[in-house]
Amino acid sequence: MKIELKEIPIKDVSIGYVNDKEEWVVGYGWILNIRPKYQREFVYKDKQRDSVIETIKKDFPLNVMYWVKNADDTYEVLDWQQRTISICEYIDWKFSLDYQYFHNLTEDEKNKILDYKLMIYFCEWTDKEKLDWFKTINIAWEKLTDQELRNAIYTGTWLTDAKRYFSKSGCPAYGIGSDYLTGSSIRQEYLETAISWISKSNIEQYMAENQHKPNANELWLYFQSVINWIKIIFPNYRKEMKWIDYGFLYNQFKNREFDSSLFEKEITKLMQDEDVTKKSGIYPYVLTRNEKYLSIRAFTDKQKREAYEKQAWICVKCNEHFELDEMEADHIKPWHEWWKTTAENCQMLCKNCNRTKSGK
Repeated sequence: MKIELKEIPIKDVSIGYVNDKEEWVVGYGWILNIRPKYQREFVYKDKQRDSVIETIKKDFPLNVMYWVKNADDTYEVLDWQQRTISICEYIDWKFSLDYQYFHNLTEDEKNKILDYKLMIYFCEWTDKEKLDWFKTINIAWEKLTDQELRNAIYTGTWLTDAKRYFSKSGCPAYGIGSDYLTGSSIRQEYLETAISWISKSNIEQYMAENQHKPNANELWLYFQSVINWIKIIFPNYRKEMKWIDYGFLYNQFKNREFDSSLFEKEITKLMQDEDVTKKSGIYPYVLTRNEKYLSIRAFTDKQKREAYEKQAWICVKCNEHFELDEMEADHIKPWHEWWKTTAENCQMLCKNCNRTKSGK
């Protein structure tokens, strides 16, 4: 490991700056790779970007930057990608600050920015040292997501191809799956979701096994299969379909036959049922028949007390006496047979009887 501290003026860093959007970014006379493969996409908000330029204009110090020196005498940004891009974009007239673009400034103002010296550590590290450090630093005031950290560890041909499908603005995964996914593609949340589905939540293991494969075809084909399956099983889209673990459902039920029209009738009825407090849970429920997904409205304390007194403190199943806090409310006629959570349908069972009953 070798580290050397240097001062490099902004005018030198911005020479040859080219930003091919989310594919590659270079500067420093075309020999600085500002976005290496293991780096995140550009995620700065305008306020963060502007604060970098304001700091420079006031001649206040910025934190130290880390560059890695490669064997071919090129460099790559290990820390400060976001701020480096912000600086170069301003010099390149891509955005204004206080309604002034760089070219609107006076010559003295321009030179003050161009002559500002960045403190840069030039590092000669092994790949492992480089990635270990990348994992520990705070990148541009934005914490790395879990998947961004994984990307740093498992960088390689597979990840490069996977990011093409899942990690760009307007990427193919966004085009076919944005109605069903939450999060942001450029923060790697689409990629994380897809890998979690195909690997059954063993994300690190899957990425390690596939790291040096030439492409991510398996993941992309799987993802398309999941989305197509959703659209066939549930053809009528509702906003509640955006918060569901579809990979879990697909892996379990992909080979079964279902009548989507019957599903739709049941879904419509459940959407109107006031006892169903979690509407997004309707979709996994109609497949699994597990009522936990619905968060069925619970009996109120008043309803429980009324039933308890009516039963004279006796469990109606085992006929034993219990204190109120030793009992649980239960539907006399099952909710899944469309009986409601009402006082008339409430009975109090001891905890043992309630948890061993069949539900029929």
